[in-house]
Amino acid sequence: MKDKESFRVETDSMGDVKVPGGAYWGAQTQRAVENFSVSDLRIPVPLVRALGLVKQVAAIVNGELGLLEPRIAEAVGRAAAEMAEGKWDAHFPIDVFQTGSGTSWNMNANEVIANRANELLGSPLGAKKPVHPNDHVNRGQSSNDVIPTVINIADRMQLDRCASALDALRQSLARKAAEFANVLKIGRTHLQDAVPMTLGQEFSGYTRQVEKARELLLRCAPGLEELAIGGTAIGTGINTHPDFARRVTAAIARLTRLPFRSAANLFEAIAARDSQVELAGALNSISVCLTKIANDLRLLSSGPRTGLAEISLPSLQPGSSIMPGKVNPVILEMTIQAAARVMGSCLTISIAGTTGPLELNMMQPLLAWESLSSLSLMETTCRALAERCVEGITANVARSREWIEQSLALVTPLALKVGYDRAAKLAQKALAENRTIRDVVIAEGILSAEEADKILDPGTMLGPHE
Repeated sequence: MKDKESFRVETDSMGDVKVPGGAYWGAQTQRAVENFSVSDLRIPVPLVRALGLVKQVAAIVNGELGLLEPRIAEAVGRAAAEMAEGKWDAHFPIDVFQTGSGTSWNMNANEVIANRANELLGSPLGAKKPVHPNDHVNRGQSSNDVIPTVINIADRMQLDRCASALDALRQSLARKAAEFANVLKIGRTHLQDAVPMTLGQEFSGYTRQVEKARELLLRCAPGLEELAIGGTAIGTGINTHPDFARRVTAAIARLTRLPFRSAANLFEAIAARDSQVELAGALNSISVCLTKIANDLRLLSSGPRTGLAEISLPSLQPGSSIMPGKVNPVILEMTIQAAARVMGSCLTISIAGTTGPLELNMMQPLLAWESLSSLSLMETTCRALAERCVEGITANVARSREWIEQSLALVTPLALKVGYDRAAKLAQKALAENRTIRDVVIAEGILSAEEADKILDPGTMLGPHE
């Protein structure tokens, strides 16, 4: 701001309001600041960008339709473009927890753009002329169609970033699956020994899990590409030119290079936020996916002396203020915490989605915050997990082989030769006498040493065979 100490007096429909002298916002924004200062959460930056884009395009279209004077359309378009570029981020001071329609954010944008446009045209801040925040910047629009539109645009653009991060994680896991293709280890179910597998097979499962999570996220894109703009207050399109919605939507699609389109039903697009609820379902699945993988990697790397220790993680920082030499799986713990936070946000989105009495959802600012912050957190978490953890994982081949030799699960292929019941008794004997399966079957005369080498070879237990 130009001058934080001075104030100017602006007037709205409710009377006079003191606004900081250097603020580009106006009276309605200032009222919102005073009414809603309950948290330190503010408008998500991607939403500011989307708001600027919609206001820029609306000004251009209104100018083309002859609804705004050319000089006003040009000034509003330029000011909105600056907002979309991030020049006026500091002038969005309103709390996330506010009026449920997001009207305060829409008016914040209208006032910032109007003040900047007036400045470009030689008028002082707060003049409201020749550019008025409602009459010109908000022409053909309502908060009720603008906010759902910009939430969808911001979510859709952030979705691509999150999908890209998931793909980077998938590639990291796939590289490890290939690297570990020949590393034999014991599988585990119920946290108990199971049949042998390779570490590469285990990592291939993680790879596919992340791939499926990404596919699920991308399936949310079409719903977010339907825009409510043109519906104005409740979906009827009152006070809007018949060509406004079509032309604005087409311009947004062209500028973003994404297939945005007018909503199939504007009443639904304003009253319901099912697209965000669908997105929350995908984000919840991603959180579950990352938590499973992170917990598995913690188990596989546990120890290093008294745990499984089949893999080693990168050592990034000391793990204890009292135990020298201790190193913890910090990136995995960070991942689990981030996933837990997103799971909570997904529940919040679901609750918010239910709060749409009749023609308008009244949880829109919260939906915007939770969906965008969750997409962003999942993006950065996936990149950190890939770059700071997965890429540096190494296999402990000798330890993995040792666990295989000690496992009672090696008796599994023997069941085809001696039957399930007798194989079970051999496993119980080996456990009771603290011996390996190999020792027991040779001592019992069931297999010769040569036969044991063949039948109990873990390398032959990795897939179907005749």
